[in-house]
Amino acid sequence: MAADAAALAKRLEPLHSMIYFVPEIGEELKELGVRPRDQYFAQRSAPMGAVGPGLVAATFFNFNPALIARSVPSVWASASPGDVVNARLRAADGALRRFLGDEVSSPAVRESAELARRACEGATPEDRPLYAGHADLPWPDEPHLDLWHAVTLLREHRGDAHLHALVSAGLSGIEALVTHVATGTGFTVAFAQQSRGWSPEQWADAKAALAERGLMEGDALTADGEALRREIEDHTTRMSLGPWRRLGADGVARLTEISKPLSKAVLPAFAVEGVFAKKSPRHQQG
Repeated sequence: MAADAAALAKRLEPLHSMIYFVPEIGEELKELGVRPRDQYFAQRSAPMGAVGPGLVAATFFNFNPALIARSVPSVWASASPGDVVNARLRAADGALRRFLGDEVSSPAVRESAELARRACEGATPEDRPLYAGHADLPWPDEPHLDLWHAVTLLREHRGDAHLHALVSAGLSGIEALVTHVATGTGFTVAFAQQSRGWSPEQWADAKAALAERGLMEGDALTADGEALRREIEDHTTRMSLGPWRRLGADGVARLTEISKPLSKAVLPAFAVEGVFAKKSPRHQQG
């Protein structure tokens, strides 16, 4: 079950994370007066309410808190959390209709939505603030948005667990990001530094600290570093099995099968030069 659950989480991830790259979200938030530099923090934290920079830094983890403090809480003077939540849903609607075309109302979308929503019944909010905030939102009325919301809940449920795994491994936010980038399955170094707000000097200091622990040598993970990253992923999966147990082995297999073309359809959203490493599976948890 664990391996199948991890593979399905990776399969579904693009259906959620495309929202951070599609033009629809920028257009919607611009209409609300949200500056481009504030949009990621606004849309992802809005389900928690008009929260301050400390909570956002804690739950987002691998961002420089100084970067977050330049956007939060001032962003809430431009747009209320409720307005941002609604704008995000409209953007997801527009993007999915564009990517899926006629398939947006297909039986595959409806069945995927039903299965993913059933899986969410096995998710629990304890010590999962980002998941809990999103889980308090109402379910949309249309199947493709039902699917997007369900995948978002599953992603944040796993993401909160991932932070537990990173903290248990003794990694700071920047160290988690540096080691993830070193796997070659995430962002490029340049984009990670720019988007997460870390200077080259801070990045170098984090690499030096990781080298002292025997986890990195130069830009590469050591054998111990690779083993730690594998354990972090295993730990994350162990803490995220509730939804997949609820769905059951047959449901996991079915959702894995029918969601493949849907996830593939949204991959053009990630075709941004200089953002992702070549081996990236397009999911960014750090």
